Amino acid sequence: MKFLFPLTLLLIWSCQTKPKEDAVQESSTAATLTPDQVAEGWKLLFDGQSLIGWRTYQNQPNNSWRVENGTLHCLSFDSAEQRADLVTIDQYENFELQFDWKIGYQGNSGVMFRVSEEFDQPYLTGPEYQLLDDVGYPGESKDVNKTGANFDMQAPESKAAKAQGEWNTSRLLVNGNHVEHWLNGVKVLSYDIGSEEWQQQKANCKWKDVDSYGSNTVGHIDLQDHSMEAWFRNIMLRTL
Repeated sequence: MKFLFPLTLLLIWSCQTKPKEDAVQESSTAATLTPDQVAEGWKLLFDGQSLIGWRTYQNQPNNSWRVENGTLHCLSFDSAEQRADLVTIDQYENFELQFDWKIGYQGNSGVMFRVSEEFDQPYLTGPEYQLLDDVGYPGESKDVNKTGANFDMQAPESKAAKAQGEWNTSRLLVNGNHVEHWLNGVKVLSYDIGSEEWQQQKANCKWKDVDSYGSNTVGHIDLQDHSMEAWFRNIMLRTL
């Protein structure tokens, strides 16, 4: 019986420390690639734990982006005073980009590509893969502004977005002038930059007088801060 008390203390100590060990394991949020993805040439643009490889557009002051639980979180309009898009430090020409995202209630965001920093705003050069709360967004929401669109230029041909607040997987293929938008395994849009159809669409949208729009053959990838909540994770790219 003299060994009972030490044994009881040992059992109590074990029960108290076990949850702490589990919590450490569950808090690991590093992003990873499978061996097959590595062999296919994919690389991570976001490691799940830091902003390595990213900075703000034109190095503008910012407190609207946070790395939380393996995601890049763009805070809501009332949670930050200094807002700016995030851009990759590296620039890309031909590539395949894949990323997971979800949007906040009434949210609006997007991912731009071949962005230059020679103008005040990234959208003056980079076409935008639109992300939107299609149902709840309170502003104007034409088809060319819906999720999966090339913002204000080409409308998605299929509706493949999940309900607001759920995670989606998007794929953006950019090869020369040819671009494809994929959403949750469905090709929702394709277009050719500079084609006759492209020029006609541009002449009838907000970019009609913006000569720089879609003009770059290489540039940054841009995550838009539209002063609304959005989350991104598992951001990966392979060059073509």
